[in-house]
Amino acid sequence: MPHAETPGIQAAPRSRLRWWTELPLIVLVYACYSAGRLLVAGDVNSAVDTGLAILRIEKLLHLNAEHPLNRLFTSEPWLGVPADFWYASLHYLITPLILVWIFRSRAVHYRAARTWLMTSTFIGLIGFTLLPTCPPRLLSPTHGFVDTMAQYSTYGWWGGDASAPKGLGGLTNQYAAMPSLHCGWALWCGVMLWRYGGNRLTKIAGVVYPLVTVIVVMGTANHYFLDAVAGAAVMGAGFLLTPYVLRCAERVRARFEGRGSLIAARSAKSATEASVTAQASIVSGGCQTSAGERFPRQRESRFEPGAEPGASPTDAGDGAPATAR
Repeated sequence: MPHAETPGIQAAPRSRLRWWTELPLIVLVYACYSAGRLLVAGDVNSAVDTGLAILRIEKLLHLNAEHPLNRLFTSEPWLGVPADFWYASLHYLITPLILVWIFRSRAVHYRAARTWLMTSTFIGLIGFTLLPTCPPRLLSPTHGFVDTMAQYSTYGWWGGDASAPKGLGGLTNQYAAMPSLHCGWALWCGVMLWRYGGNRLTKIAGVVYPLVTVIVVMGTANHYFLDAVAGAAVMGAGFLLTPYVLRCAERVRARFEGRGSLIAARSAKSATEASVTAQASIVSGGCQTSAGERFPRQRESRFEPGAEPGASPTDAGDGAPATAR
């Protein structure tokens, strides 16, 4: 049974997809995202103030899932260590794997799915720029949070700087917490698995993966609950904007293709004119052959000495008069 199209998104591609054009595009977008996070580190004091403000808002709303989860992961390594691996790796593995899966087996939906993910990612980058936020693990210990990735760093490749490899903590922006794109990307993956998986197992994975990711980011003290909510909101905004982005991209593509067709037509016209000119220059002005040149089966007119101008010529091939033929 064919899957229904995502409401508001035109999924069918208008041109055939090529992996050698899609892969550089994905790499370029991710490089821009990573560079943007690094460049908009923001002021530390402002980031801390934002983090504390989020805690106050959650207290007013009676939301406090971060503290009990963080205490659980801190006291139970059999939960904390897998959670740290989940946070440090699956974000970078599951998302591209699902992109490749959709590209290969659900190509008709790929362009819309990829555009949704990219649009939401750039919206998230705007959030990092406008609202640098200190994650719970970097707040003063008096607020009751423990950095589990620092506590269990001997078990993995990361150091005390979030999920960055040891010694490379300076290459990441630790205050890019609002919104949580760990949660946003996990939600995108869940939607893709639910809609296009085709069996019960993938639908279950589509629900479990984003939910566990929300628990992990709070339990490891990398995000607040409202960061996860903001990540979902960013994905919603990206979903709504995707049809407009697709239409704009189609207009740009059509404009470039039209310009390319015009250039090709002009080139073909110039080539045709040059060919006609070259052919015309081969034939001499009087359409006469040069001395000694003859066409196949051409007859020559030979006159006997003293013959009248109107006499019958002889055949060039056997010398017999033409009338004898």
